[in-house]
Amino acid sequence: MTDKVFIDTNVWVYLYYSEDISKKNIADKLITENFENIIISTQILNELYSALVKKAINTKGKVNDIIIETIANFNVVDISTFDVIKAMEIKDRYGFSYWDSLVIASALESGCSILYSEDMQHNQLIENTLKIINPFKN
Repeated sequence: MTDKVFIDTNVWVYLYYSEDISKKNIADKLITENFENIIISTQILNELYSALVKKAINTKGKVNDIIIETIANFNVVDISTFDVIKAMEIKDRYGFSYWDSLVIASALESGCSILYSEDMQHNQLIENTLKIINPFKN
């Protein structure tokens, strides 16, 4: 059985909007290879929507389609009050921003063993359970 993976917003943004073809290809391969095991949170959906609208990709209708397609294809977990409390603990313990800590808390709560993110420390192990991997690091 393949491990559950959590994919941070930046990977999705590269998939849908990137002038860097290398990063777009890495994001596409990562999502394709892990398709059945991907978990994201409502936070990621909100951040993705906001980022794509700011980048003005095509139209807002196109962004809406991307969000709806993502919801249909992947396991989306809601942010719980437990996640909020856990995020505060992670922030205090590891020094991440609150928003990154909330991503980590959601990944932990969802039973993920890998968090793909460009924004956090590559290869860091959180709670002896969740490994952060920067898929764009050479």
